[in-house]
Amino acid sequence: MIGETLAGRYELEEVVGSGGMSSVYRAYDRQLDRRVALKVLHEHHAEDDEHVARFRREAWAAAQLSHPNLVTVLDRGVDAGRQFIVFEYVEGESLKDLVDRTGPLPPKQALELAIAIADALAFAHAQGLVHRDVKPQNVLLDADGGVKVTDFGIARSLDAHEGVTLTGTILGTSSYISPEQASGTEVTPATDVYSLGVVLWELLTGEVPFPGDNFVAVALRHINERPPSLLGIRPDVSARLAAAVDRALAKEPSARFPSMEAFAWELRACLDELDPDRTAVLAPPRPARARPARHSPRRRKRLVALLAVALVAGAAAYVALVYTGASGHGGPGTGGAAVALRGVATYDPQGDGQEHSATALLATDGDPATSWTTETYATPDFGGLKDGVGLVLDAGAATTLSSITVSSGSPGFEAEILAGDASGGPFTPDSGSQTVGASATFDLHGASARYYVLWITRLPPGGRADVAEVTARG
Repeated sequence: MIGETLAGRYELEEVVGSGGMSSVYRAYDRQLDRRVALKVLHEHHAEDDEHVARFRREAWAAAQLSHPNLVTVLDRGVDAGRQFIVFEYVEGESLKDLVDRTGPLPPKQALELAIAIADALAFAHAQGLVHRDVKPQNVLLDADGGVKVTDFGIARSLDAHEGVTLTGTILGTSSYISPEQASGTEVTPATDVYSLGVVLWELLTGEVPFPGDNFVAVALRHINERPPSLLGIRPDVSARLAAAVDRALAKEPSARFPSMEAFAWELRACLDELDPDRTAVLAPPRPARARPARHSPRRRKRLVALLAVALVAGAAAYVALVYTGASGHGGPGTGGAAVALRGVATYDPQGDGQEHSATALLATDGDPATSWTTETYATPDFGGLKDGVGLVLDAGAATTLSSITVSSGSPGFEAEILAGDASGGPFTPDSGSQTVGASATFDLHGASARYYVLWITRLPPGGRADVAEVTARG
């Protein structure tokens, strides 16, 4: 097929990968003058309704996701009976290529890669999708080392009651398959936690925990055997990191981390231990209805001592536990301790998902010279196409904020603050609406939420909003 053009637009240049179901080509998009990745279903599957349905499902699943660490789907089509999906083209190598080329990675590098993957999967889970085939081959690294998770070919909706793949069907790659997948039982987000645990094991050791000669032999090892001691293979790995990997690889899904976000938090805590310049993670995310923790006598004494010090110092009458994995600085809002927010995505429920999610972090990087921007629209009301666009901000854990301060290089846009428990929504208003000048502080109503959205409802003259910095106080 090299040299052929599909849909009168995509010229196939080179095969960059091939599997049992499809092949991936580097292609040239004649209409938009750019390189893309074209995934084409093998011709012998084109008459198989199940394979075609699964292939179309991949396009649908990927199209629901807009995140800087997820490969973006651009188009889907059929040409002369050949099903194809068009993705952004990532110039670089797969994570598998990296491990094969370098061997075991330094713990810091392995953690940074695993955190990026976890963030992408947590976002997919928030949209109701489980990947089910997390492996190094499905993680692409661009020329700058950026991480892109791809291949949602066997992803499954969390609320699906019927579909292409059902309980009792074993799908996945044997080296990374979870025990529940191997036994054909129900998959949940914990399935991806397990597979990412295997990936992290491989990044740290250069091998998988359960090698074998065939699918069945490996699947049975995942079901029945404990993995070898990570510390026995990599004694330079911290005990905390080894414990995190071990927990992710628990046989029972309920014994693993309660969510991919919780796994990511623990990995960030492990990274904090390696990098003294990072601010430590003080508390992992907890379920909204978790029981109050019981503290040991020693811990109670330590808490009493900390409170006494706080009172002597004249601090506020509460302590905000905040994740500060990205730089953040307190704004001019009155009252409360500074709370670091991290720009993680855009919220564009009525749009096409092209609102620059990859630059969301620039709104919270502590540098007013960098910014997140919206698309350019013909009129301040988004051309009448939608009610608004938003910048999603992660507080790291459920937090009650008193104010959020926004600085901008494009004054004159109208906005309000929304709050919610998941990065993809739903969100509810937590402030009134106001016009943002060079700087504006929103006084919040007191919702307890992990995610906050700067929801822009009217653009400034020129049709584009620029958000330089967002800071918050608890």
